[in-house]
Amino acid sequence: MLVNLSFLSPQPSGISVYAKNLCAHLSSSLDSTLLISQSELDSFPKHAVDRFKHHIISEKMTPVYRTKGHLHRLAWTQWQLPNIYHHLKSDLLFSPIAEAPINTKCRYIVTIHDTIPLRFPRFASSLTHYYRFWVPLVLNQAEHIICNSQATARDISSFFKIPASKITPILLAYDHLHFYPLEEDRDRLNQPPYFLYVGRHDRYKNLHRLISAFSIFQNQIPNRQDYQLWIAGISDRRYTPHLQAQVRELEISHLVKFLDYVTYNELPNLIRGAIALVFPSLWEGFGLPVLEAMACGTPVISSNLSSLPEVIGDAGISIDPYNVKAIADAMQAVEESANLRSELKQLGLLRAKKFRWQATAQLTTEVLSKFI
Repeated sequence: MLVNLSFLSPQPSGISVYAKNLCAHLSSSLDSTLLISQSELDSFPKHAVDRFKHHIISEKMTPVYRTKGHLHRLAWTQWQLPNIYHHLKSDLLFSPIAEAPINTKCRYIVTIHDTIPLRFPRFASSLTHYYRFWVPLVLNQAEHIICNSQATARDISSFFKIPASKITPILLAYDHLHFYPLEEDRDRLNQPPYFLYVGRHDRYKNLHRLISAFSIFQNQIPNRQDYQLWIAGISDRRYTPHLQAQVRELEISHLVKFLDYVTYNELPNLIRGAIALVFPSLWEGFGLPVLEAMACGTPVISSNLSSLPEVIGDAGISIDPYNVKAIADAMQAVEESANLRSELKQLGLLRAKKFRWQATAQLTTEVLSKFI
C-alpha cells in the first residue's frame, strides 16, 4: 500500500497534523506501507519511520508554494503517482487528503476533511473550482471515502451525491503527550489576561465578528482595559488587512495582537495561558484547536454549527457564531466566574480523553484492510 503525503507542510496545519499522527499510529498489519513525502519524516515518532519505507519527492508541491505548489502536486498526482503505484505493484493507494489520480487503474481511498470551498464559494478561487470539478471525479472513483465528522459525511452526500455506505466518519484526536494541563496559577505573571483564537484568517472563520464581540466585552466595564485578544494563525493578504483596519476603527489596536504562525512546540503554552479559546467559526470539518484547548484545560467558547458540537459535547460554551452579542456574553461569563472556568476545565479534560490517535488509526486501519 502507498500513502500519499506529498502535501505535508513545514508549517503544519490541521491536515498535516492529522496525516502525521495517523501514520505514526497505523496498525503493524500495514507494515508493507510506503510513505511518499517531500522530506525526511523527522517529526514522526521514531517507531513509525523505522517501520515504514519512505520515498522522497520534490518539495515544490507543498502548500508553501501556494497555487503553484497545488498545481505542481496535481500534475504529479495525475501523471507520476500512477507510475510509482504500478512500478511497485501496489494494491491500494491511501491519500489523507482529497487528491488522487483519476481515470487510471489505481485503486485508492481518500480522506476529505471538509467541503468549505463549496459552502463558502469564491468565484476567483482556484480551490472552489477544484472542489467543483476535480474532487467529484476523485470521490466517485474512490474505493471508499473517510471523513472526520458526521457533519462532513452529510456534506459529502449533499454536495457530491455520494451514498452514505461509501463514507466512513472517523473523528480526529490530539497528541496527549503534547497537549496537557499544567498547575493552576501558571505563567501569567508577565503577560496580560487574554482570549485566544487559533486558526486561519479566512472569511468563514468569522474573525470580524469575534473582534466586534471583544470590543463590546472590553467596553462594558472600565477595568477590562487590561484584557487582550490574541489571534494566532498565518496572515492572509486577502483578509488580514481588513481585520487590522477593523481593529483600528474600533480603537482597540493596543488590545488585539496578531501573532501570525505559531509553531507546534509553542502552541500548548499559548493555549494554556489563555482565559479561554474563542472559536466562532461558521463551519468546520472537525476543529482541532477546540480539542487541543480542552486537552490543555483551557475553557472553550465555540460555534454551535457543523462538526464543532461533535467535538465539544457539553464541555464548552456553544454560541450562535452570527450573534456578536452572544460571543461577547460568553466571554463575559468566563471572565466573571472562576467557578465556571473551573467547571469548563474539568469538563474539557474529561471530554478530551475520548479522542486518541490510536483509536483514529485503528478505525482507519480497519477501513483500509477491507480493500487490500
